[in-house]
Amino acid sequence: MSSRRIAVVLFQLGGPDSLEAVQPFLFNLFMDPDIIDFPLARLIRKPLARFISSRRSKEVARNYAQIGGKSPILELTNAQAAALQTSLRSRTDSTVFVAMRYWDPLTSLVVEKVKAGGFDEIVLLPLYPQYSITTSGSSINEWNRQCARVGLRGVRQKIVDHFYGNPNYVDAVVDKISKELTKFSGVEPEEIHLVFSAHGVPLSILERGDPYQRQMEETVQSVMARGKWWHPHILCYQSKVGPAKWLQPSLNETVERLASKGVRHLLVIPIAFVTDHIETLHEINIEARHKAESLGITQFEMMNGLNDHPKLIEALADEVLNLAQEE
Repeated sequence: MSSRRIAVVLFQLGGPDSLEAVQPFLFNLFMDPDIIDFPLARLIRKPLARFISSRRSKEVARNYAQIGGKSPILELTNAQAAALQTSLRSRTDSTVFVAMRYWDPLTSLVVEKVKAGGFDEIVLLPLYPQYSITTSGSSINEWNRQCARVGLRGVRQKIVDHFYGNPNYVDAVVDKISKELTKFSGVEPEEIHLVFSAHGVPLSILERGDPYQRQMEETVQSVMARGKWWHPHILCYQSKVGPAKWLQPSLNETVERLASKGVRHLLVIPIAFVTDHIETLHEINIEARHKAESLGITQFEMMNGLNDHPKLIEALADEVLNLAQEE
């Protein structure tokens, strides 16, 4: 075991821990300069974030009420952190922290804890398998801002840019899909459509060189190749906000098109999400399910997020140890 003391920081989106937290959570989200960015945005970002969060909070709160009144993302991420801590303990002197981008525990608090710990090295690990400036990039930018604020300097920092190509990550997804496919009893493989759904991003982000779409497509290719399935499949995108053009096709459009073609069996795979939260539990499992059933789809299944799947934890440990061994 190395004598170096390593802080491992897991980054996630975060989510409101009560219905009362929905509006301030949304305010933090729309205050993010990596999401709300246009000419002169710096001047109007705060009033714009206040307006959008106020306008959307009632509807979003209703959605959270339908999944238990809060987001489960912190509990699920803490479980991932605990499992990763256990995996790393015998191989390196590491302490795992969780930093949320838009709600508690905020990055500002975690930076202070890491600084107080006196670590020799920091490994930054966004829990987004594919890189986008709107997710991993935003988390790292906020980390850097907070490091500058508290004066965390002189400690070597390494970043896991993405991990969608890690074989253990791919195996975790394949294992989860395989288990879901057992629910389609007596259905021929060509009748079961695999719908890979990822969080969308505005096309303007991609035009600036963001690799997210390419990495999503490569992820689906790797999963299908590893699974060796005969099922038809498609990659689509969800969670569009605002009037700008986003990645297509959307999840809703995909469900409508498949239903119009007579497809009756769907398995939706939230391929970009490693934990369950509002976008899986409500947007897919309630909204998309209701739409599918209203259009005549007779069997709609959703693969839950990987959460603390052992193979995902192995993938995360791989990424940490590979970076920790680099000089």
